[in-house]
Amino acid sequence: MKSFINVLSVTIILFLTSCATTTKFPVSSITPAAEITAKKKQDSNKNYVIEVTAKNLASANRVDPSKKNYNVWIVTENNSTKNAGMLVNKNAKTATLKIVTPYDVKEIFITAEDQGNYSYPLGIEISRTTLK
Repeated sequence: MKSFINVLSVTIILFLTSCATTTKFPVSSITPAAEITAKKKQDSNKNYVIEVTAKNLASANRVDPSKKNYNVWIVTENNSTKNAGMLVNKNAKTATLKIVTPYDVKEIFITAEDQGNYSYPLGIEISRTTLK
């Protein structure tokens, strides 16, 4: 009985994670040590859950020229660019952003900016990736 529960648990976990698409960002020439991934999945309300995780991302004030934060931008299916928010540093090694959006996101990119509330990107682009 115990092995059946274990098999069932693994099957459920695999099913739930198989619905998400995970994409790695290319290595950035500005922050080469950073390992950045983006995960996209659709929730039960037909919205999209986007989670960006950056490991070993240098502080924005170490970018040349120095900036205050990292902004995440999404490009929608109609090629509209929207500010998704700022990467929040959980600890010294990992920064994350999780959003829910009604837009089917086709592309994500990260910029180093002086402010987090810009309507369009003004800063240095760190990296960009396309989602499936």
